[in-house]
Amino acid sequence: MALSLCSGVRVPYCSPSCFWKPNGKNCEAPTKLPCAVHSKKNPLVGMGIGLVTAWVMGLTALDADATRIEYYATVGEPLCEYKYVKSGLGYCDIVEGFGVEAPLGELINVHYTARFADGIVFDSSYKRGRSLTMRIGVGKVIKGLDQGILGGEGVPPMRIGGKRKLQIPPQLAYGPEPAGCFSGDCNIPANATLLYDVNFVELYSGNRSK
Repeated sequence: MALSLCSGVRVPYCSPSCFWKPNGKNCEAPTKLPCAVHSKKNPLVGMGIGLVTAWVMGLTALDADATRIEYYATVGEPLCEYKYVKSGLGYCDIVEGFGVEAPLGELINVHYTARFADGIVFDSSYKRGRSLTMRIGVGKVIKGLDQGILGGEGVPPMRIGGKRKLQIPPQLAYGPEPAGCFSGDCNIPANATLLYDVNFVELYSGNRSK
């Protein structure tokens, strides 16, 4: 599960290449890989392999471009006026949705973009090219996402197809401690307010029928 969604501090995934530190950012340049040495081969054979590879890569590129467009469109979605509830959560519906409501304790598939209050994106399912499967309403994600998607305490539940912006205060996110820390580097600083753009894609197909 992605760093920004997990309710615990120790997580298996961290997408950014720069990690927050109390004294600034520490970035490491990507590792350079050596180029393979090419042997002399029949140029026609190489051309044939190249055409097949280009065709396959072309299909992949089309999917990747579509994902990239959707990702940047999500980051650039129009601002809307948040409604605030007693817990401190702010929410705003861009699209209300047309399908069933998010069921308590079930797995759902969502796309999301997560930002700090200054607008910097620190995590996104769109960048990974696939939606995230998460269990909602049972403490498997941060409290602000549970309430913001499942609903409750003045927040209406999201429906399939719905798109919602959430402003999650620190007490519903990671609180007074930094999160996603590894070897002294932390992805999320203490007392961070987080902004999420959530797209409720569908119910997970692997849910057991009741």
